[in-house]
Amino acid sequence: MIDGVPPRLPLTEADIQPWLDARKPGQNRFTTQRQEADVVKILSGVFEGVTTGTSIGLLIENTDQRSKDYGNIKDTYRPGHADWVYEQKYGIRDYRGGGRSSARETAMRVAAGAVARAVLNALAPGVVIRGAMVQMGPHAIDPGRWDWDQRTENPFWCPDGESVKSWAEFLDGVRMAGSSTGGVVEVVASGVPVGLGAPVYDKLDADLAKAMMSINAVKGVEIGAGFLAAQLSGEDNADEMRMGNDGRVHFLSNNAGGILGGISTGQDIVLRMAVKPTSSILTPKKSIDRAGNEIEVSTKGRHDPCVAIRAVPVAEAMMAVTLADHLLRHRAQCGYEQTP
Repeated sequence: MIDGVPPRLPLTEADIQPWLDARKPGQNRFTTQRQEADVVKILSGVFEGVTTGTSIGLLIENTDQRSKDYGNIKDTYRPGHADWVYEQKYGIRDYRGGGRSSARETAMRVAAGAVARAVLNALAPGVVIRGAMVQMGPHAIDPGRWDWDQRTENPFWCPDGESVKSWAEFLDGVRMAGSSTGGVVEVVASGVPVGLGAPVYDKLDADLAKAMMSINAVKGVEIGAGFLAAQLSGEDNADEMRMGNDGRVHFLSNNAGGILGGISTGQDIVLRMAVKPTSSILTPKKSIDRAGNEIEVSTKGRHDPCVAIRAVPVAEAMMAVTLADHLLRHRAQCGYEQTP
């Protein structure tokens, strides 16, 4: 259910489905082999191809679940997974693999992100959101070889074509060993208007960090120079400004990642998030069972050897949702016009 979408915006299933297709599992040997069509149905909030201003209901059905694959962990807890804390908090745990701690949960985020993109396209048509995987395990790309077109030419969303072969060899080894690895995803939003965000509790960067940290398996977020900023001098970190021939302010660098004081500057918003390795692995690891016995756990089933790959469209979606929220809030407070 998606609330707050303005009325009279064009929206059909065809606007949502391509984004779900980019996220869905089973598209190559480097992701889980679960086969889900992820076909979306609009149940409410759209009439004759346009939004009505009421809640938009979307439905995505599971068609290839295999609950039996999780029978061997019914009474055990996977190290690094949320199994134990879920049971401690709620007193009950659905162990079958499709719950809130499953990557399956992210399908709804991508669908919501598609609706958010429709809002952005209508109200701020210059906004472009793109994500890429910039590191797999210990192997990072060469930023000097960055090519956005490359990311759709390989199964990793990798913008560095020369890194693809070594990544494939590395992940094949991880997969054959019954293990998993993490990764880093970078998301860039271009064409964002100046002025989105708020100065204190609702800073745009704070809300973006929260949005990304709410994605399963994400353990860290940085914006702009991020942690590198701690090593810079004030002179190096400052994004100097000049007036351009077009009469607009131009920044000479973007260490701030497009956000200053919680408010967008009009530069590219640059965000990176660290995704941990998948916790469900074949390699036996020390744990306990529900009776408190010390055991070893090995998880069978169909799991991503590097869940960061499919996190790319999810991160794009959460960027879109957050920007759309802030755009609507800005219009409500400051009026309809934003500085490009």
